[in-house]
Amino acid sequence: MRSVVDRAAVLLGLGFGGFVDGIFAHQILGWHHMLSSWYPPVTPEDLHLNMVGDGLFHLLCLIFVVTGVVLLNRGERLASRVLWGGMAAGWGVFNLVEGTVDHLLLGVHHVRPGPGQLAYDLGFLLLGALLVVIGVLLSRSARPASRRTTG
Repeated sequence: MRSVVDRAAVLLGLGFGGFVDGIFAHQILGWHHMLSSWYPPVTPEDLHLNMVGDGLFHLLCLIFVVTGVVLLNRGERLASRVLWGGMAAGWGVFNLVEGTVDHLLLGVHHVRPGPGQLAYDLGFLLLGALLVVIGVLLSRSARPASRRTTG
């Protein structure tokens, strides 16, 4: 059974992954906004709508991070590998869920719209899967063999 601190690390990773996506893809690189495929930001009204979408997205990321910190504060001390592994796995889960739902199913936005957009979206999913695998392996490497058994 996963402990409170394991869930805390995953929540921190979900929030961290969302912040990295929002800061780099939305703000620094300007590749997309949260709703840019549905409401292309070509008018001031649509740009404002996209900014509100980005703000709500970042608010959700903040809720994940604050909840993760609260859970960490309530649990036992967490081994560094479990913390970093959980955060990597959480970031990967963020990419997998956000990439599948927002990019592929709903088409709310794409990682980088235009030529090659499917390749960027699939790369985002591949990075997510890789982060989950790395996170799980890193986290498991810090656990005693007796805790690794399923039951």
